[in-house]
Amino acid sequence: MEMARNGKIQREKAFEVDKAEVFMSLVVPAYNEEKRLSGMLEEAVDYLQANYGHHGTKSASSSNGSLQASGQQADPRRGWEIIIVSDGSTDKTVETALWFAKTHQFSKHAAQHGPWNGELNHGNVPPGSIRVVKLEENRGKGGAVTHGMRHARGTYVVFADADGASKFTDLGKLVVACEKAKDGGGRAVAVGSRAHMVGTEAVVQRSMLRNTLMRLFHLLIRTLTTSRTAEIKDTQCGFKLFTRPSLPYIIPYMHSEGWIFDVEMLMLAESADIPMVEVAIGWKEVMGSKLNVIYDSLGMALGLATLRFGWGLGIYRRD
Repeated sequence: MEMARNGKIQREKAFEVDKAEVFMSLVVPAYNEEKRLSGMLEEAVDYLQANYGHHGTKSASSSNGSLQASGQQADPRRGWEIIIVSDGSTDKTVETALWFAKTHQFSKHAAQHGPWNGELNHGNVPPGSIRVVKLEENRGKGGAVTHGMRHARGTYVVFADADGASKFTDLGKLVVACEKAKDGGGRAVAVGSRAHMVGTEAVVQRSMLRNTLMRLFHLLIRTLTTSRTAEIKDTQCGFKLFTRPSLPYIIPYMHSEGWIFDVEMLMLAESADIPMVEVAIGWKEVMGSKLNVIYDSLGMALGLATLRFGWGLGIYRRD
């Protein structure tokens, strides 16, 4: 965008993105997640390999939801990647991620098909790839997600929390929603949502303080955010899917590196008139959260106010 402002390239060129190399990219921000990471990755790899790890053919139909969810509808390219971003972890998160990549990247494929010969065919398909990024200093969840998404190679890019709280098998529902919602430029964002779970055991069992603070935070979101973002019932679920053409309108303009980054992403999508759709997903409470209920709730409220103030000043302008 800076080159466009200086007249070195046309403005339209600033929003172009490199062609995808795989169908699905999964970005996993991880801060001291050595104990929870492997379980989440196990579920993710099982799903990704089963649905996107084979070489398929592009379907001529645009209404087949099962093909959309498996990736065969949107793009003839197959394959997946996982980008694990260790956000200044001080435990063995990096070692755990590297061990998982070493033991899982090729073993399941080899067990099913024998060693991969590099050819794309139905009987002998390429394995997915797992990349591990180590940030030397802790930037915050938003910083880790943004860093990973800058390097994603997928037709679709999803980020998911390392704790495995979101039901990964619901990813197909987000793909279908994006396929139906995307505009003429192929842009769309699907927001995983837990709003339908209000009143269920998973939410009721939370402490009264946590539930009260979250309700107050949602009230602030409805008050301080832009109109379409304010309509989203659950902005904080760590399970969001982006089509590749939407990324140049969002990622280069990110400022928030803390918990409030989700809202910033959605406001940037709204400002670019990118279709956004909220999708109900399965979710469960997982022990070991890094969230400090009082401190981080105050931080999110302050971050939201700062975001809105900066928005009013025009620091997010694209021209």
